[in-house]
This record gives sequence, structure tokens and C-alpha cells, in this order.
Amino acid sequence: MKHLALLLAFPVLAAEPVATVTNTPGLVAFWDFSKRETDGAKRFTAHVPAGATTDYPLDAANYIKDYWGAGREATYADFPQLGRGPFGNAIRIVKETDADFRPFLFVPRSRLHDTPLDIKGSGKSVTVVVWAIRESGNHALAGIWHEGTDLKEKTTTTIAKVERGQRQYALFAGLNKQGSACGHVSENGASSFLNKYALHKCNSADLSPEVPADSPAEVLGKSWQCFAMTFNHQKDELTGWLNGVSGDRWLDNPKNDRLISSAYNAYMQGHYAKLLAKQDGEDESFPKDQYYNPPEAEPVSVKVLRESAEERVELREHRFTKIEVTLRGGKEVARDLVALRLNPWWYPHDLYTPKDAQSGGPFTIGRVIHSSRGVGFTGWIGGVAVFDRALSTAELAKLAEIRNPKP
Repeated sequence: MKHLALLLAFPVLAAEPVATVTNTPGLVAFWDFSKRETDGAKRFTAHVPAGATTDYPLDAANYIKDYWGAGREATYADFPQLGRGPFGNAIRIVKETDADFRPFLFVPRSRLHDTPLDIKGSGKSVTVVVWAIRESGNHALAGIWHEGTDLKEKTTTTIAKVERGQRQYALFAGLNKQGSACGHVSENGASSFLNKYALHKCNSADLSPEVPADSPAEVLGKSWQCFAMTFNHQKDELTGWLNGVSGDRWLDNPKNDRLISSAYNAYMQGHYAKLLAKQDGEDESFPKDQYYNPPEAEPVSVKVLRESAEERVELREHRFTKIEVTLRGGKEVARDLVALRLNPWWYPHDLYTPKDAQSGGPFTIGRVIHSSRGVGFTGWIGGVAVFDRALSTAELAKLAEIRNPKP
């Protein structure tokens, strides 16, 4: 009888993590890589709310073949399965050595356009959560983030299919801060601040470790990480969370950063535009919709850096910026942006709304379509969940607890 009781209890215990996710308000789709079609191709499908018209079955594809016409087709066989994990199974994103093979799992745009997964437009918030073991890389985990194949790169000289960027929202394994939980959003599907890349992104304070994907079972069982991103449209904040913790992250000297220097310039151009006279360094052709000027009504703190009878220099810390302000006679005569907050990141826009299904990207897992053709993230992915609101700290902490599967 004791053994019978254990057997009867097991399905309940196994279902608990799934129920924790599906019972979280705002769920749009949740792939646990255990739920599949009952017939046909038996593709992975998502847990969806009652009454949903689709459960978003995942296809396999090699985007190099689709866009460059090179390499072989991808199949489910290219995603080894673990047979265990936070929800009972996981897929492996392999460190591919063939430059013409970059497989991912995806929901085509034709099957997601204008469905609840297509989170976009005015007043929309989003949360993406991915349970994963990171072997290597810093690129995409999951989301609607077709980076475009129109960028001028060495790899695009032989491209057969050129498309503009179709970015909406996605979760990455770090990007500029490798191993962090990096949320990425776009208001236009394309670039930011006149840079060729989209730059509205955040980075959690904590970093995920690198764990070989072929590690022993006991090592893998203790290595799951819960990556998450939230975009809260009411606060205009984009936040990265690792294992339920966001943490503060600042970038000092953004002027000298390879990419974020574009955000620095967008800040300074927005500041110059508010002044009556043209300033040194002002570019009057800079597009106004690309200015980047987070709110600075009241400083969090003020520190005097230097002071003389004629001049006072202050370091003013605000919610999203740290600025060095020079005052003469109590009047500001100069300022410089000396630090920019990366977590949370200020994002005052709506999520990109494609005009039709042809100008929108697919939802992809494991990789995204992009012109550089890099290997990206490698490792195990044990679950992907999307919510149509910004989850709370408590809710994200609860989801993070799932990362330690019960024996």
C-alpha cells in the first residue's frame, strides 16, 4: 500500500511545477517540452488558457537555409532531449560547428499574428521566463525578435532573402553582459539612436554560470537558472531577472561604450534641443523620436565634486541617470551623462506593431534570425513562458523556485 501511495502521488508532484506556471495570471503560452501533439508530427505545444484558439505548435527550421539558401533542413532530431528538468524534459541547443546550420524551434508569423502571443502596441506589458542551463553564449533564448538580414555585414554579401528587422520583445542570455538575463524590446522593429542595432535592453545584476551541456545528471540537476524579463508599460521600465532577483546595474562612462555610446549621444542631443542656443556637438538633424531623456525631476542624491568661488560641480543621481552638472552663479552652464542605468532600463515607447503578418517576425526558441549568423546561446532549455503583463517580484521568485526539480 505504501508503494501504491507513492505511485499515485507522483503525477501530482510532477504536475505541481506546471500548475505553478499555468495558474499565474496573464499566461499566454507555456512550452514545457513534455506537452505534444497527440498525432501527426507530434510537435511540442504550449499550455494555453482555456478558450485559446491555438496551442502554438513549434516547427523546426535552419534559418541559414531559409535566408542564404545554404545548409540542410533542421528537424526535431537536431534538438537532443534530456528526459528530465524543471518540468520533466528539456531540449538542447547544440554548439553547432557547421557555419551553414543554425537551427531553432519557432511559431511562424502566419500562426501567431494578432493572437495573444503577438504582444504589441499601446499600453502593452510583457514577461518572458526561460528555465535554462547556459553552456556558452550570450544570445537569444526566446521571443519575437527577427533582427533582420539587411545589415551590411560580411555574412550578408551572399544572402538570398533580405528582410528588415521585425523585433518586438525577447529574452537573451546577456548580450553586452554575458550570462545576465537581458530583456530586449523595440518600438520600430529596427534600430535605436541611429545605431544599426536595437539598443533598448536591460541586464540583471547577477550572472548565470557556464555549465557543460554533457555534465553528469547530478550536476545538471543543480544547474538550472531562471531567466526572466519584464516590460512594465506603466512604469516605462524594462527589467532583467535571474532566479527571481533583478538587482541594480549601472554603466559608467557610457560615452566610451562601443554600443551604448549611441544612447549617450541620444541623451545629449535631447538635452541640447531644450536649450535656446545651438550647442557644441549638437546635431540638429538628429531625429526627435530617438532622443533618450529619462525623467530627472528630483535627484535621488547630490554630491559636490568640486567647488570654488566661481564654480560648483555636482554629481546628481536620478532613477535612470547620473549626470555631472556645472553651475556658475547657481545656474547650470554644462552637463554630461556619466552613468546610465542598465537595470531597470527606461523605455518610454510602445512595443513594435507590424503593419501586417508579412512585416512581423516569428516567435523563436533557442536562436533568432540575424545577419551575423553567430552560434549564440548553447545549453539546455527546460521551459519557456510568456505573460501579457509585468509579473511582480513575488511571482517571479515563485517561478524561480521551480528551477530545482524534485527527485
